[in-house]
Amino acid sequence: MNITETTLPGVLLITPKVFGDARGFFVETYRAEALLARELNLQFVQDNQSRSVRGTLRGLHHQYVQPQGKLVRVSAGRVFDVAVDVRRGSPTFGQHVAVVLDDVSHQQMFIPPGFAHGFCVLSETADFVYKCTDYYHPAGEAGVRFDDPALGIQWPAMDRPYLLSDKDAALPLLVDQGRLP
Repeated sequence: MNITETTLPGVLLITPKVFGDARGFFVETYRAEALLARELNLQFVQDNQSRSVRGTLRGLHHQYVQPQGKLVRVSAGRVFDVAVDVRRGSPTFGQHVAVVLDDVSHQQMFIPPGFAHGFCVLSETADFVYKCTDYYHPAGEAGVRFDDPALGIQWPAMDRPYLLSDKDAALPLLVDQGRLP
């Protein structure tokens, strides 16, 4: 695996080796020692998977109690994936990094605790899979509006409005989040 830093310290882009032939492909999606070599001794406690249709936008989500690190990937389809630093006092607070993840390159992104995360589906459907370093804690969940102008995220243009959950559509702007540490 090739592991590279993004513009946000701690947010990593992971490019695995893909072995393909006429039968299909093989890819190793997780290898603890590769992360240990980067001094990331991660213990994942929960795996999640979602399937979404084109134009679905999920996020930007995080937990201020039991913050989760996430190792995210797309097992089928293509998404525009975003991580936003929501750690108060961080020199990169409010900054984001965005990448396209798909089932061709099999790239993954590691998003450390203290970052909000979201994605928009670019393919007809996408299966999004992620490992978490802490359990989902509903009482500690929070989020930031995907279209917060202070974030400056250039989400992909769609031929129709994004499909948002009611909860995501009602998320506050970053500046209005009094509960953040």
